[in-house]
Amino acid sequence: MVLDALARLTEERVDHRFKGLPPDAAGLTVGELAAQRRNLFTGGFTTPVLALSAERLEHNLAALETYAERHGLAFAPHGKTSMAPQLFQRQIERGAWGITLAVPHQARVARAYGIRRIFLANELVDAAALRWVAAEQDADPAFRFVCYVDSVRGVELMDAALTASGASRPVDVVVELGAGEGARTGVRTEAECAAVADAAAGARTLRLVGVAGYEGEVPEADPERVRTWLRRLVALAVDFDKAGRFAGLDEIVVSAGGSAWFDAVADVFAEVPELSAPVLKLLRSGAYVSHDDGHYERLTPFNRVPREGGLEPAFRLWTQVVSRPSAQQAFTNAGKRDAAYDLDLPVAKVVRRDGVERPATGIEVTGLSDQHAWLRTSAEADLEVGDWVGLGLSHPCTSFDKWALIPVAEADGTVVDYIRTFF
Repeated sequence: MVLDALARLTEERVDHRFKGLPPDAAGLTVGELAAQRRNLFTGGFTTPVLALSAERLEHNLAALETYAERHGLAFAPHGKTSMAPQLFQRQIERGAWGITLAVPHQARVARAYGIRRIFLANELVDAAALRWVAAEQDADPAFRFVCYVDSVRGVELMDAALTASGASRPVDVVVELGAGEGARTGVRTEAECAAVADAAAGARTLRLVGVAGYEGEVPEADPERVRTWLRRLVALAVDFDKAGRFAGLDEIVVSAGGSAWFDAVADVFAEVPELSAPVLKLLRSGAYVSHDDGHYERLTPFNRVPREGGLEPAFRLWTQVVSRPSAQQAFTNAGKRDAAYDLDLPVAKVVRRDGVERPATGIEVTGLSDQHAWLRTSAEADLEVGDWVGLGLSHPCTSFDKWALIPVAEADGTVVDYIRTFF
């Protein structure tokens, strides 16, 4: 089923829906275009065009697989980063336990492409979505779905919706521990966590299987504060187990781990004591798959533990100089519709002219309009109308979502694949 669904992506026709692709490829299937192995720079692609590096993508997939294995962690990368079933499958092939998602639509995409284990990092109280989950579970005994609960009211809504749907299998839930006052979702105190857990345990349609949370929301996060919160999470699991709340389980879930603190998660999860059932220590980092040239470049745990490996920015947004009104200013034809800008502006990395690529010396992106990047240029900048400028992007989660079909290019520009996204 998985391979059949993925194969159907190659049968989609190339047309006006997909930015940056060669106009003369219209009518070809994606598979036919990929088989032509066109060059990104000479094969008719139009700017702006976003590309993924084939080599860096593979490097990043391998890096987190190795890291998780080394630290005895199961791995459910957050799929909302890419919403790309082809990348989900590659992550599964590289050892991922399953895929983490945030909202029902994303879970439906994952199921459409055969993902057998989904961790929904959110409380789910939408009755229509819960009916869908119940139907998926009833139709496929091998499907595993786990989601957060963070309130007694949420438990009641879930139980009512699932009871009304006639669900025959309970939905697995984990109590979400909030990261602190003023943080995002999650239960704030251990006493409230116990109340939510007991409500879940008392609901016929739910099964309490563990605890979880997101350390990236710890206020004023630093290594000490993050580890302190993670130890609270582990202690919560221990206390629940001592109280018999996990009785009868084959596996207890303890889950955390964004892309900024997975080293702390590895350290603290190594301290999890023996419980009444084996513990699934589930890491959920997602931005690693493409990494970036900004936010995660600064925050990646590999900066703190370089001996453990590293990640490489795999995105490059190719844009073209369309105006050079003065020696201090230039404009390219990519803007907010094409580039992430919520955390950092794009960074000019390289310039291409007549097939020659060189560093983007003296070029700074100072702003974005809808369809233009504003460049400040110093005396060192050698830049002309028509030049291609390769931009590095910050924050993968708001880079993937602007492109429905993304070329995957080797170092010499040969396009070997196309990644379809579903946002």
